[in-house]
Amino acid sequence: MMKYIMTGLVAAAFVFAALTGRMEELSTSFLEECGNAVQLAITLTGVIVLWSGLMRVAQSSGLTEKLAALAAPVLSKLFGGLKRGGKAMQYITLNITANILGLGNASTPFGIAAMREIEREERSPDPQTASANMITLTVMNTASLQLIPTTAAALRLKYGSAAPMEILPCVWISSVCTLAAALTCCAVCRRAERRRRL
Repeated sequence: MMKYIMTGLVAAAFVFAALTGRMEELSTSFLEECGNAVQLAITLTGVIVLWSGLMRVAQSSGLTEKLAALAAPVLSKLFGGLKRGGKAMQYITLNITANILGLGNASTPFGIAAMREIEREERSPDPQTASANMITLTVMNTASLQLIPTTAAALRLKYGSAAPMEILPCVWISSVCTLAAALTCCAVCRRAERRRRL
């Protein structure tokens, strides 16, 4: 779907530029923004590679198993039916940790691995339908708690902010509120689904 939206936006830009006689400005803008996109990608790549490497070291050293054990009391309530200390719970812990550190893109591989492990543990009869645990993980990824907004801080630093971390209080408040609201909605929908099945 996104490819159609992006293609439509580019096509609309060309059409309106042609109609208003601004093709030269459009061409210049395209060239400038392509360069800016590459610079932005390089800036973010450094941050993501650093934290992805640290997360891989944590996984290889067994730290993720200890983190999963520490988080088990809370996560077991959110992700009912999954094994404590199992692979699914370890990947969920890594995914949530990466999100807490504000590493949106770096958390994606852990999220995908967690989804696969959840599917294996639950052995769902319908692989085309997301389970309640999969939905909860997706919700937690979408409205994640962020203690250190690494990506946002890197973007602010790149664009000249003198204090890129001054957004911390706002990020903490907004992320806690969105996560609480999202998990509440998820719990309400779960109960409604259970009642419907009964």
